[in-house]
Amino acid sequence: MRTTTGHKRGGGLAVTAMVAAVAMAATACSGGGGGGGVTNDLQLGTGSTGGVYYPLGQEYASIFVDTIDVEGLNVTAVETGASVENLAKIARGELQLGIAQHNTAQNAVNGVGEFEGAKVENVGLIGKLYPEAAQIITLESSGIDSVADLRGKTVAIGPPGGGTREAAEQILAAYGLEKGSYTALEEGFGDAKTKLQDGNADASIEVLGVPAASLQELHATTGGVKLVPLDGPELDAIVAESGFEKYEIPADTYDFLDEPVPTVSVFASLYASTTQVSEELGYELTKALYEHADSLTLAQKDLITVEEATLGQGDVPLHPGARKYLAEQGVLD
Repeated sequence: MRTTTGHKRGGGLAVTAMVAAVAMAATACSGGGGGGGVTNDLQLGTGSTGGVYYPLGQEYASIFVDTIDVEGLNVTAVETGASVENLAKIARGELQLGIAQHNTAQNAVNGVGEFEGAKVENVGLIGKLYPEAAQIITLESSGIDSVADLRGKTVAIGPPGGGTREAAEQILAAYGLEKGSYTALEEGFGDAKTKLQDGNADASIEVLGVPAASLQELHATTGGVKLVPLDGPELDAIVAESGFEKYEIPADTYDFLDEPVPTVSVFASLYASTTQVSEELGYELTKALYEHADSLTLAQKDLITVEEATLGQGDVPLHPGARKYLAEQGVLD
């Protein structure tokens, strides 16, 4: 058994093409795609290198290989555009596992949003990981105090193929900032942080686990990071029109905060192909996900608990292996 890491990024056109291909497969095969039979050679889609998904996926790939006794098991954690790309590639059989935001997964199985006409029918929930908060990041020197202040500014909205991109556009639109009223940078978290430091971006909208090490690193470098709050009737509108929940980032989360910051959150969850990941392997993956979470080095490990495994499940079916394990743990009704 072995684990490796790799890089497989898709740009905006590539992700659009992938979702379109899912739609074609759905038409031809009555939904979902699947792209191949059961395999123990797993590709785990993560996110960009500056976020939490990428290092989390790397660590879990190692945990799965080190703790699961399945012959021929290989897990490769790959860099991707995150949620949308991961789910589209599971549908096509190009990934067998993927980390994604729960609201993006809801869109995928219902064929709405970025998956309009491209319903994904071969994805199953392994389990919820941790909550993620939308964090609008800028520097004290920018003079930006509200979302409305982003008009005319250069804003990193996340790479194509990620849930962050969709969330950023929803947030900006709620405050009256439609496309064209700001300069959008399609940057991953690492590149966006660099452009903030260099003055080539005014703000970055990131949906990340709390706390996010990348923000602490940015503050250590610049000495002047701040988070822009989401408030007013616009916050209520965002919650009403999306899968987000209201959330408050505690004041003690980061060194640079003096008070809590209101925002919205979603759940990061692990999903698996129901056509390429067997029930037996799905069971072992779910077991390792929760029983070895304490082996992780990331701060989010304390939030990964089996008791909350189905939070945010919605319309996404449980993977058969996950259902078996969670039933044994008494988590299911």
